[in-house]
Amino acid sequence: MNKVLFSVLVVIGAIIVACKKDNGDGTVTTINDDSNLVKLGGNCSVDNTTTYAFSMQIDGLSSEDGLNFFNGNSFFNQNWVSAPSSTTARDGLGPLFNATSCATCHFRDGRGAPFSNQGMLFRLGSTADNSPDPIYGGQLQDFSILGVSKEGTMGISYVEVPGTYDDGTPYSLRMPTYAVNNTAYGSLAGNTGISPRVGQQMIGLGLLEIIPENQILANADPNDANGDGISGKANYAVDIESGQLKIGRFGWKANVPTIGHQVAGAFQGDLSIKSTYFTTENYTSNQPSCDGLPNGGDPEVVFADLQAVMLYARTLAVPYRRNVLNTDVREGAKLFRSANCTACHKMNFTTGQSGSISALKGQKIVPYTDLLLHDMGPDLADNVPDHLASGSEWRTQPLWGLGLISTVNSHTFLLHDGRARSIEEAILWHGGEGTASRNAFKAMSANQRAQLLAYLESL
Repeated sequence: MNKVLFSVLVVIGAIIVACKKDNGDGTVTTINDDSNLVKLGGNCSVDNTTTYAFSMQIDGLSSEDGLNFFNGNSFFNQNWVSAPSSTTARDGLGPLFNATSCATCHFRDGRGAPFSNQGMLFRLGSTADNSPDPIYGGQLQDFSILGVSKEGTMGISYVEVPGTYDDGTPYSLRMPTYAVNNTAYGSLAGNTGISPRVGQQMIGLGLLEIIPENQILANADPNDANGDGISGKANYAVDIESGQLKIGRFGWKANVPTIGHQVAGAFQGDLSIKSTYFTTENYTSNQPSCDGLPNGGDPEVVFADLQAVMLYARTLAVPYRRNVLNTDVREGAKLFRSANCTACHKMNFTTGQSGSISALKGQKIVPYTDLLLHDMGPDLADNVPDHLASGSEWRTQPLWGLGLISTVNSHTFLLHDGRARSIEEAILWHGGEGTASRNAFKAMSANQRAQLLAYLESL
């Protein structure tokens, strides 16, 4: 046999063997060493590394759900317009809004950037109790339809903050300052705080939605009873669909319990589109110029189309992990665990049996999140509470797909406000409960830091 061909076959064989140390479907029952794991979303994973890696449908959908996926994709990506319009299925935008489509904030179902109209917005809330601003409500609307004044503009500035690794290598972080400028309807209330948010990638949401609550709460330790410095706690909110108090799973503060709630809330909050669940447009009684304007009906997004977008959001597949046999990636996996990053970025969950989408059920998944709130220290604090979340607490961000953000969205801005310009900077911003892991990273050699980053890029 040709020696080159033989060598290629040996490598391919090694990859096949390494990737099948599991239950036969790319997943494992209990993961202590994930260095060989490829299918982070179980059977809801996809082998795609293109610019559309976050936009692929999971396998196993019924023919009806498959059609609804494409209908939901259309309503997710196409622009809404102001009323009245000949495009009656998509009119009703505004009068005040942040985006003209869901894809504005989630381009190619991916991650927004810290710039106006590129997937970033300002939440507004009292620093005492998160009550909305009396004039501007709970979210700054920095766009408007013709004839209506937009609420204001987002002011963002950065100052470089130098730091040094334990080996003397310098680094620099950019510290942001936020302001609301050019307000059109009066000044913000004195106690109104600004909480900047960028859109997150959409992959694997349906899997996270049906993780049984007891699996999430098994990782909670709100009083740090075990003394490890990690005190994750659950957030709770009333679900708009059921009217019941449920554990929060979505949003930067885990303040949304279901995808239905998240989708309908985004239609209202970001596009000012009325639905069955949120029946009013997004402006306040202190903005009378918005009263009495034409709208797209009641509701503006009909229930069948809203459901299609919900299904679309639930059934976007998780990309495969890559480079699992690379030596640096495998060493980086060990460093990730030794730095105790897995205390919050949890690996092991099995989805439950709720919902109507069979393909999502009973999947062993590795999302690298516990879906819990953690105090990340004063540097990352927005000082605006949100249900049970304090002004310095944030939900652990899932890490699956992390290494493909640059491919899908052509940037690497991370954290809730995109201040981190790289995975490295995101680690260095960790404070509060993340301090020990950050310090462990800072104490590593340059080669070890590179290995850890290579591992995270493989996710």
